[in-house]
Amino acid sequence: MKTMPINERNQLNFSGGPGVLPESVLHQVQESIHAVPEVGLSILGISHRSDWFASVVAELRSNIRHLLGLPENYHVLFLQGGATQQFSMVPMSLMAGSARPAEYVHTGYWSGKALPEARLEGPVRVVWSGESSGFSRLPRDEELSLSPDAPYLHYVSNETVEGLQFRRVLGRDDVPRVCDMSSDFLSAPGEFDRFSVIYAHAQKNIGPSGVTVVVLKDEILKDAPTTMPGFLDYRKQIEADSIFNTPPVFAIYVVLLVTRWLRDEIGGLAAMDRINTRKADALYQALDSSDGFYRARVAREDRSKMNVAFTLPSKDLERSFLASAGEAGFSGLGGHRSVGGIRASLYNGLQLSAVERLAGFMEDFRARNRSLRAA
Repeated sequence: MKTMPINERNQLNFSGGPGVLPESVLHQVQESIHAVPEVGLSILGISHRSDWFASVVAELRSNIRHLLGLPENYHVLFLQGGATQQFSMVPMSLMAGSARPAEYVHTGYWSGKALPEARLEGPVRVVWSGESSGFSRLPRDEELSLSPDAPYLHYVSNETVEGLQFRRVLGRDDVPRVCDMSSDFLSAPGEFDRFSVIYAHAQKNIGPSGVTVVVLKDEILKDAPTTMPGFLDYRKQIEADSIFNTPPVFAIYVVLLVTRWLRDEIGGLAAMDRINTRKADALYQALDSSDGFYRARVAREDRSKMNVAFTLPSKDLERSFLASAGEAGFSGLGGHRSVGGIRASLYNGLQLSAVERLAGFMEDFRARNRSLRAA
């Protein structure tokens, strides 16, 4: 199939989500919408009960195990409902009937969203909150007073809205760790076998919206209640091989293509991290060398490689920046509605050249508007 280069006809996608997909994957998706080569049918019309789709699920599970370096005592599920559904499924499975509070770290918008859902299922203790500081930093280990008796510890590895990212694993090894990795999943290597539950919706680094990857350690479900609805029961989903109901075949197939790209074209998560580090360094350098014209909103040591959030000297300049950026071909730079400002998301599929173009635009915009800088 003859196609134009993607970036010659589309704006560059810096959105917080859905994020940009690798160009080679997009070309494969274009072809598969017409017909998946080995099947001869459109991906939009292939049965979820087909042998071909069973092989897609099996390969995708294997690819994720390989990329994360997981041992065999982990299940990998492909569910629906996004991270939002996991805010409920986790406490329903791990906290039901417990008199001991589950522990949550409140570092921003999305970790805050998980709290009210957990409180519907049982007691919750917020072990640290960054709300008083405007979620401008992450906790140090000495600020976390953690109980050895908690059912689990929950935190978000990368706060998409505020632009905060943990560089370490939190918690005690004798308490199950649950981590929402939605916005930095498969972006870098890590100690993934230290977690009991990892979940990540796809529409940041690994695919389109519609599928959520859930990684579960076997032992974490041994005391889960048996009275949950089947769709919300991890064990039923495991028994059904992620096909408890009609799954999002298209979205799961695209995630498979992304894992192949990570494995075969990029060379694994360490190589992906090196690319992501170069992208983040290029953009933070543009902020740090701007003499205060661009201001990162979080502490330097806690800056995210995935989401670079910053402000300009005035709201008028921010509006002008966004308008000019849109005209120049940069899409999705507006900050989240809860914090405003500017946010550039640098997910896996975004090329370094796109970030370098944005950094150049930022320097040009600063030069044109330096005299308007507020005191």
